[in-house]
Amino acid sequence: MSARDLLVLGSASAVPTRNRNHNGYLLRFDGHGLLFDPGEGTQRQMALAGAAAHDLTWICVTHFHGDHCLGVPGIVQRIARDGVAHRVDAAFPASGRVYWDRLRHATAFHDTSVIREQPVAGEAVELDTGDAPFTLTARRLSHPVEAYGYRLAEPDGVTMLPRELAARGVRGPLVRELQVAGRVTAPDGRTVTLAECSVRRPGQKVAFVMDTRLCDGVYALADGVDMLVIESTFLDEDAALARDYGHLTAGQAGKVAAECGVRLLVLTHFSERYRVEDEPRFVEQATAAYDGQITLVHDLDRIPLPRRRAT
Repeated sequence: MSARDLLVLGSASAVPTRNRNHNGYLLRFDGHGLLFDPGEGTQRQMALAGAAAHDLTWICVTHFHGDHCLGVPGIVQRIARDGVAHRVDAAFPASGRVYWDRLRHATAFHDTSVIREQPVAGEAVELDTGDAPFTLTARRLSHPVEAYGYRLAEPDGVTMLPRELAARGVRGPLVRELQVAGRVTAPDGRTVTLAECSVRRPGQKVAFVMDTRLCDGVYALADGVDMLVIESTFLDEDAALARDYGHLTAGQAGKVAAECGVRLLVLTHFSERYRVEDEPRFVEQATAAYDGQITLVHDLDRIPLPRRRAT
């Protein structure tokens, strides 16, 4: 299986700092590369992280505030310059089409025909992922401008049970036939079903939730995911600012993770108002509500998806 991990290309909010670049997150999933919210400087951050334009199969923009999209021109032009031949899908709020068009054609360059636009509108949209091994859903969030979060979900599969197969004499090509057809005739003439020789293998799920207040969309995206990448722009004592500007606090991020059964909570998108020595407080406040695994990211971190759930 190819890599399944998150490369953090930037983790600041509106203003980059000496330690944190503007947003940028590359989710690698079985040979697919989903670039979320490429902020200013993303192209260089990809070089530092060892990622290339050829790795990209999706560009997903949550909304059109600059820290989430000012890297689009460089990424689009790098895709063209490097001669990426495969299709690259681009998802973004349809209401911001005028901003997408400006970013997509910000300067003169030899344009590329590989980018396929998929603007999203409505409360929930399932995007066309073709033959990719996952679905991708966008859900509306609550922010001063229209914003969407994204949820990647791998379909459930099955894990074969060798002991049960052997007990029924199912081996070799019959195993593959059983997986495809759901039943086979064993050498002794018995009918053997897939349910007798396998257990459910839950597909992995990842949610990406950027600028938003708490709302139904946040919980729908985060429900039962293996990894929740979520903004925690403010500490809890600044909850009024978070509400006014359409953001979450660290404690609210922890609350979402706890209520949704998240396995790994990834905190990011930190306001420049806080100092490096404030970072442990984000984790402390999230922990007050959530007792699972928490990662507070730094630029160029690589975060593997948690191992599969057993059943």
